[in-house]
Amino acid sequence: MKLKKIIDLNNLNKNYFVGAEIVKALRELNLSVEAGEFIAIMGASGSGKSTLLNILGCLDKPTSGDYWLDGKNVNAMTKNQLASIRNTKIGFVFQSYNLLPRTTALENVELPLLYNSSISNRLRREKAEHALEAVGLVDRMKHLSNQMSGGQQQRVAIARSLVNDPVIILADEATGNLDTKTSYEIMSLFQELNEKGITIGFVTHEPDIATFTKRNIVFRDGRLIKDFTVENRLSAQIALKELKDEEAFLEEQENLNLAYI
Repeated sequence: MKLKKIIDLNNLNKNYFVGAEIVKALRELNLSVEAGEFIAIMGASGSGKSTLLNILGCLDKPTSGDYWLDGKNVNAMTKNQLASIRNTKIGFVFQSYNLLPRTTALENVELPLLYNSSISNRLRREKAEHALEAVGLVDRMKHLSNQMSGGQQQRVAIARSLVNDPVIILADEATGNLDTKTSYEIMSLFQELNEKGITIGFVTHEPDIATFTKRNIVFRDGRLIKDFTVENRLSAQIALKELKDEEAFLEEQENLNLAYI
């Protein structure tokens, strides 16, 4: 069965002008992403991965080339059409969460739906509750975001990205501010969502995090230099269990050492 293309980029270029100098941020990029994929977008700072994310998220336009999102030509869209696409087709997750600090988790997740006049207040609340359930925060719905841990805040951000039933979630260094244990918890959640059929593009500079995805694409100087399927893909849930077991063992050894003092 042929899978549906969510993203299709053809000979994409993006140039920036810095004074009189032209910076070629993306060069002749050809890339397709099919429904249900989980892709890590990798590369050093300045390699082009952030530029790509901005274009995929309809926050910027290419200098030349074609971008098709879910069968629609993004290049031909007006600003209003792009805003509509961002709100209905794409879910964003950021490194810094971007939550309103004195607002409940539920209210934060409802935010993208406020711009959709076809959704009633009741349906908006139901969809936000369902999204929070999907990320395991049923008991935190009424908590303010600044009363939550970093991992919980990122789960709220992921729920917010899900609430509009997007065709793809774009995550920008979504584990960058988290410790190893919490990072594994978040990647386990992304794996669960992907197993349910959600397409994910995940920008990361961490090779160990990329091993939890299904496909890695690597950029250097604006060019796509590697594109490969992840062999021996790791389960974040198993990695998390192994980490907890290791922590428990080290704590037990420390307690034994203290007992002999």
